[in-house]
Amino acid sequence: MTTFNNRVYGAAIIKSINSNYNADFSGQPRKLPNGTVYATDKALKYSIRNYWKDALGEKVFYFKSLSEEMSPRTLDETYNLHFGDSKEKDKTKLRLEVLGNILKCLDVKLFGGTYAGKTNISIHGTCQITHGLNKFAENVIYSEQIMSPFRNSNEASAESTMTTLGSQSRLQEGHYVHHFSVNPKNIEDDVTRVKGEGLTDSDISKLKEGLRKGATYYDSAAKAGTENELLLWIQLKPESKVVLPSFVSLIDINEEKEIDFSKASALLSEEHIKSEIEKIEIYYNKSNTKVLNEPAGAVFSEL
Repeated sequence: MTTFNNRVYGAAIIKSINSNYNADFSGQPRKLPNGTVYATDKALKYSIRNYWKDALGEKVFYFKSLSEEMSPRTLDETYNLHFGDSKEKDKTKLRLEVLGNILKCLDVKLFGGTYAGKTNISIHGTCQITHGLNKFAENVIYSEQIMSPFRNSNEASAESTMTTLGSQSRLQEGHYVHHFSVNPKNIEDDVTRVKGEGLTDSDISKLKEGLRKGATYYDSAAKAGTENELLLWIQLKPESKVVLPSFVSLIDINEEKEIDFSKASALLSEEHIKSEIEKIEIYYNKSNTKVLNEPAGAVFSEL
């Protein structure tokens, strides 16, 4: 396969309407101290991993699976599920064997991971994703009661003869902007150690597909209404040394729910940056998303 050597910067925008893209452990959409709603990078990565696993049939390592006893597998059990139980006794050879195997998994090659089981390994992934910040002006969260069809099984409870009540929380509307970067050199040393395969054009194609479709594909009860809205992909020339800041602060969502690239376009038009860019791609659905002040030379495609 063709090796991918370019660095990439960009942003993935996730739209959430009457939905809960990323809840905290109380069930509420996550909020910063100033009240702004946000989502962790784990929320986006989970949706991408789920898409790779279910839609593309890829081998995904860092994803919960259940044993025959319906219990979550341990790290070593997950490794054995994918690669079989290693008989290697030498610690160095075992570390290299485990490293070589898990690097065959798309999510490890792109997102990295820490393995703390039969051996200890840390892999710096080629794709780094930041927390997503709601750039829409409003951060309206509401809760509603829901009724279970079952009664409380606690006979001592005064409500043991009644069906139980619960609650669920939603964000009325949010447009989360995640910044991301891709650097193939992050796994170069590990790939060399195990004589494996580095980042390929096929890996990048699957990453772009996950960033374009993963959130929409994962359609649970809580996340119904959460979908991919836009992907900005800025691919630098292979020899480029330029570094770009986070696009979270360079993309705005106005009151009309239009995505404004004014700040990003101003940055990308600077000569010392413009000359380092190989291509700019923007993916979105033109039927329900409006883009303003897009970067010069950008190529548009449907999600």
